[in-house]
Amino acid sequence: MSERVVKDKYDRPILSLRITLTNRCNVNCIYCHHDGMRSSKNEMTPDEIYKICQIAKRIGVRKIRLSGGEPLIRKDIVEIVSKINSIGFNDISITTNGILLEKYAKDLKEAGLDRVNVSLDTLNPETYEFITKKDYLEAAKKGILKSVEVGLYPVKINMVIMRDINEHEIKDMFNFCKDNNMVLQLIELIESENCDDDKFSAEYHYKLDMVEERLSDIADEVREREFMQGRRKYYINGGEIEVVKPVDNSKFCANCTRLRVTPDGKIKPCLLRNDNLVDIITDIRNNESDEKLEEIFLKGIDKREPFNTD
Repeated sequence: MSERVVKDKYDRPILSLRITLTNRCNVNCIYCHHDGMRSSKNEMTPDEIYKICQIAKRIGVRKIRLSGGEPLIRKDIVEIVSKINSIGFNDISITTNGILLEKYAKDLKEAGLDRVNVSLDTLNPETYEFITKKDYLEAAKKGILKSVEVGLYPVKINMVIMRDINEHEIKDMFNFCKDNNMVLQLIELIESENCDDDKFSAEYHYKLDMVEERLSDIADEVREREFMQGRRKYYINGGEIEVVKPVDNSKFCANCTRLRVTPDGKIKPCLLRNDNLVDIITDIRNNESDEKLEEIFLKGIDKREPFNTD
């Protein structure tokens, strides 16, 4: 019997669910969007997250990604992963800054976590402190290496490229990743008005087009990920670099298969919108039936529409 697949009205299957566990964080990056609450007051409990994932599984979701804020700041993170793992998804992953990974990597792996993406923009201590406003670089590196050691494979390093800050460090970061059997993801900065520095967009944005041209010239092989907005993977001397362009384009929207949930339990049909959220946590707390909760999920899916069509 084939797995159920629910599609939105634009014929896009819903295969992945990204759950923001918290908007709290232990760093304060200059490019952070600060999207939503900054306290733990309304965060979902492990049991509420479990129920949301149960319903997601019913409608055909196959992958779960946990994010923040910083998801490992939650002391119940291992319990959350264990509960989700018991449902039987194809893939469970976490996006983290790595600072607490040395402490949690082994337990997370044993709880059922498959892989991890770590946000790390520099290997230079001074630059790291400028970006994050904290002195946690060594802790992050230890956490990353611990993740490799325990088998959270593939470990992917997310490096946001910023003009006059770290664009000259790509080679060093690539070598760090290659030497430790990790994948480097270069991320083009999303311009936003929500950042701490009001000069941010104009001064720090760095287009990755020329970087991709150079990578194409030296790569042993180039692959395009058809269902990931056509982003390219470059294989160079045994290492791997993937380039992630901004999401504000029609190809990203046309191939989007992801639904999101906010820390306070609202279904978020579109990454780039906050005006069409669907509350599900109230019904969970009122002990509504799985059938009613599924209807709410489907309502959220029905609100999905491409943000960009050009």
